[in-house]
Amino acid sequence: MTAPHPARHRPGPAPRGLHRFTRPRPAAPERCDLCGTALDTGHRHLADTTGRSLACACPPCALLFDRPGAGGGRFRTVPDRVLADPGSAPSAAAWAALHIPVALAFFFHHSALGRPIALCPSPAGATETELDPAAWDTAFAGSRLAALLTPDVEALLVRRTGEAAVCYLVPVDTAYELVGRMRLHWTGFDGGAEARAALDAFFAELADRATALPEEAAHP
Repeated sequence: MTAPHPARHRPGPAPRGLHRFTRPRPAAPERCDLCGTALDTGHRHLADTTGRSLACACPPCALLFDRPGAGGGRFRTVPDRVLADPGSAPSAAAWAALHIPVALAFFFHHSALGRPIALCPSPAGATETELDPAAWDTAFAGSRLAALLTPDVEALLVRRTGEAAVCYLVPVDTAYELVGRMRLHWTGFDGGAEARAALDAFFAELADRATALPEEAAHP
């Protein structure tokens, strides 16, 4: 991992829900941010489509906002699917064209802005980098995961290791969970051994959770 270059990056607004991934769990139970009901471990989240924040949700509230347009469309329930497809990761040339000078980033389509945005985990949190829409279209033109991406609530998480790359479609709260883990373990200029071990463990967990897209049928 490489620390973000300050001239090309700017810290993105961290979701309010991000503190849940970086601070010890409090003794008191967490509560639904909408109705105040006490929550169990592993509860769902809502994404605020007008900003960049996450809210905890009890099962009834999560179910309510799982319907398109519920509550005026401001909140959407974050799904829990994780999908994998070996052919969805950008090539090295396409990655270079995105001008992301680090080997780890996630992308999601922001409805309020009307465009995709790119964020990189860093010791400062989720750091936004400028994204050329044309470069995005080129990099993910053949990506089946990009075609399935749900705006605001799902992200494409890409990690490059040398010439190899992996890409997962993940819930947006999972992407921000990774940001929290990196902040928690980051030391020094490049993150350090502890952060790299945490990153490896995170992607091993994703591999276990992920459902692989079926292979495309061969054309006669």
